[in-house]
Amino acid sequence: MALPRALLQYICGLVLLIASVNALKFDLTARGPNDKKVERCIRNFVAKDTLVVVTATVGGSKGDGMIVNMRIRDNIVNEYGKAKDVVGEQRTVFTAHADASFDVCFENIMTHSRMNNPSRSVELDIDIGADAKDWSAIQATEKLKPVETELRRVEESIQEIVREMDYLRAREQKLRDTNESTNTRVKWFGIGTTMLLIALWGWQIMYLRAYFRSKHLI
Repeated sequence: MALPRALLQYICGLVLLIASVNALKFDLTARGPNDKKVERCIRNFVAKDTLVVVTATVGGSKGDGMIVNMRIRDNIVNEYGKAKDVVGEQRTVFTAHADASFDVCFENIMTHSRMNNPSRSVELDIDIGADAKDWSAIQATEKLKPVETELRRVEESIQEIVREMDYLRAREQKLRDTNESTNTRVKWFGIGTTMLLIALWGWQIMYLRAYFRSKHLI
């Protein structure tokens, strides 16, 4: 029994370590109202129908001369959230519409011109899939033991990894098919070009021969 328990602790620790990597903290420098629009974006990939929870904690206070806006959108123009003048915690929950990368973008607009090094601190936490679920509520609703809850969480995390590996395998197969199709087209294009050059070379020989004969040079 010691080995499975140690293995379980190792897997749980690994899952928690992967989840903690999603947390990010940075300073967002403000721009003038008439300056070019500049956004700071953090990108993540998510599979279709996957639950995502984005939690942003923005420092500062309203009326301090800065306005932080937040936008969440994927690379196929699905918009999942948009918030203006964010201060404190801002949480956005959505389910991905497609297999795509999504961006969490922030912009900081300065409303007062006389400010030295204006910036706001932003702490961003992105939970995807199993990490986005409220496991405390699931444990209370289904009356699960802590070990059972952790096993459910690990099981769903492993299923997500398997689905992602299947997606990557299918994408690799698609890229391989595209590569083979391109190679076939290039090969036939090369063969066609060679045949065309040979035909042109033969035509030139016959034309020059006919020309020289008409001039009685040969």
